[in-house]
Amino acid sequence: MLQSPICEKLGITYPVFQGGMAWIADANLAAAVSNGGGLGIISAMNANAEWLRGQIRHAKELTDRPFGVNIMLMSPFADDVAKVVVEEGVQVVTTGAGNPGKYMAAWKEANVKVVPVVASVGLARMMERAGATAVVAEGTESGGHIGELTTMTLVPQVCSAVQIPVIAAGGIADGRGVAASFMLGACGVQVGTRFLVAKECGVHQNYKDKVLKAKDIDTIATGRRLGHPVRSLKTRFSREYMKKEYDPSVTSEELEALGVGALRKAAVDGNETEGCFLAGQIAGLVNKEEPAADIVRELCEEAEMLLKGASKWVK
Repeated sequence: MLQSPICEKLGITYPVFQGGMAWIADANLAAAVSNGGGLGIISAMNANAEWLRGQIRHAKELTDRPFGVNIMLMSPFADDVAKVVVEEGVQVVTTGAGNPGKYMAAWKEANVKVVPVVASVGLARMMERAGATAVVAEGTESGGHIGELTTMTLVPQVCSAVQIPVIAAGGIADGRGVAASFMLGACGVQVGTRFLVAKECGVHQNYKDKVLKAKDIDTIATGRRLGHPVRSLKTRFSREYMKKEYDPSVTSEELEALGVGALRKAAVDGNETEGCFLAGQIAGLVNKEEPAADIVRELCEEAEMLLKGASKWVK
């Protein structure tokens, strides 16, 4: 069975994290992934502390396995949700969109294992010095907020720079991606886009259908002008946004306003006109809806088979 040091550190069976996708990664999905042996993650997104508390308690009703919470550090409720994970005994926190340094001491005192998402070697080193348990090195192939480096280039450089475990993310949807990540030096993977079509994922069916129909060239990165690019599926909304991004008559404030609420419109309402359907470049490889536990198992079984057979290339 495919295992690594991250499994023992976090008390999970398989080295697979489910991405903390806003408006998508709720208690139901997180519990299903954790029950399947991976690490399910609830997204705190921009929600308040009591909403998150309710989700954590619901997840505990659904699973007795470890699960985590993803905290977007730019959230206006970041201080409050940082306290809630301690109060509710959450075992793992992943972070994005900022530096979690101000919360690290309190989390460590409560034995919360902190796994920040990083897009550069510099940030990975900073997180190691701050006491992170591991880091998620996320390449630009991923859906949602993205950095500049690809998974292939980022992961080995981060692995060479830090001593803590590295989780690879971005462009991983099958056992080949998992096996490749291990060969790059990672000891686990984080997967988002494939879990969008898990049966337990409550995202709108229109969202799932778009992912299932996607081809290899069907994603687009927008928002570079604003300094925080995101990757989504090509839709009427994303194409129009791209046109306005390069229109000098459109101010940055106007451009920023265009994106407000667009993810919710896609994930909750299934609005195919005004919604922003975040997904990674690997969406073209995702072609079936199945239980989250099956996704976790298939990822690892395929990777194990490939890694065992890798010696055929060495003479």
